Amino acid sequence: MRIHDVRAPKGARKNRKRIGYGPGSGHGKTATRGSKGQKSRSGSKSRPWFEGGQMPFQRRVPKRGFKPLAKRVYQVVNLADLDRRFEANADVGPALLAEKGLVRKPGLPIKILAKGNITKPLSVKADAFSQSAKAKIEAAGGKVEVR
Repeated sequence: MRIHDVRAPKGARKNRKRIGYGPGSGHGKTATRGSKGQKSRSGSKSRPWFEGGQMPFQRRVPKRGFKPLAKRVYQVVNLADLDRRFEANADVGPALLAEKGLVRKPGLPIKILAKGNITKPLSVKADAFSQSAKAKIEAAGGKVEVR
């Protein structure tokens, strides 16, 4: 016996019920839907959200707000953390920030904020900087690079 010889036993497979193919089929006229009315029609007012003519829920509820499709979420690093964790003249990048535990994922965007002060000159590479953070880093003799 081969795989192409295998068949379902007789009576295991039934033909599908052919509905609405005239009186000879045994399922003609009303096509097994009973007689008249809302439920015998196709789709008409029997959608899942239809509430029998009552004002539908999605129209009763107030609409407000807006959610942008492509919102950029930054991992935030403060200047105080940079000052505490790095030596002077260090090249600070995403990989180094992740290694020191200041960001979780180096692949996601990083933003440097100006909370705290910086006393050492650092070369910082990130996706975004607040204006005051940029000013403080440059005032301390460091460099800012947007990646």
